[in-house]
Amino acid sequence: MGRMIEIRWHGRGGQGAKTASLLLAEAAFDTGKYVQGFPEYGPERMGAPITAYNRISDEPITIHSNIYEPDYVIVVDETLVSAVDVTAGLKKDGAIVINSAKDPEEFRPLLKGFEGKIYTIDARKISVEELGRYFPNVPMLGAIAKITKLMDEDAFIEAMERSFHHKFATKPHVIEGNMRALKRAMREVKGL
Repeated sequence: MGRMIEIRWHGRGGQGAKTASLLLAEAAFDTGKYVQGFPEYGPERMGAPITAYNRISDEPITIHSNIYEPDYVIVVDETLVSAVDVTAGLKKDGAIVINSAKDPEEFRPLLKGFEGKIYTIDARKISVEELGRYFPNVPMLGAIAKITKLMDEDAFIEAMERSFHHKFATKPHVIEGNMRALKRAMREVKGL
């Protein structure tokens, strides 16, 4: 099989991790990739930990299971770093992206001996400044797109704009802010 990456998202109900995984799958599909994007639910309530997944490949994907050894882990809520084993199964040469204003290396002691790359993005600051409210999922999407280099950046941005026009058809006034948040996150991710 050609290059395939597997991503696991950790968030809390209501933060948009599931939506972000589906938007990433849609954007990757729109740029010619084969994709899977799916959530895994525990207690379905606001604030409860949730997990979502992506598989993205240049060739058809024949695996149909959860992801146990991801290449990348995205942590939408930094409190989950100490509440959940976010590095479980994460490949030794993989990477983790954490929504935090802190420097990436500040998390190393909390990550159970993980030796791979650590990135941070202040999704709270970006979303509040660009959207007027705290929606961390779009900045996290920008960060993972920048880090993985799975898709051409311009193609990714165009695909996301098309997705936003579809998703926010009844709220077109939020598209511009989401696009600013996405692009800003791609510039501001720490650890590159």
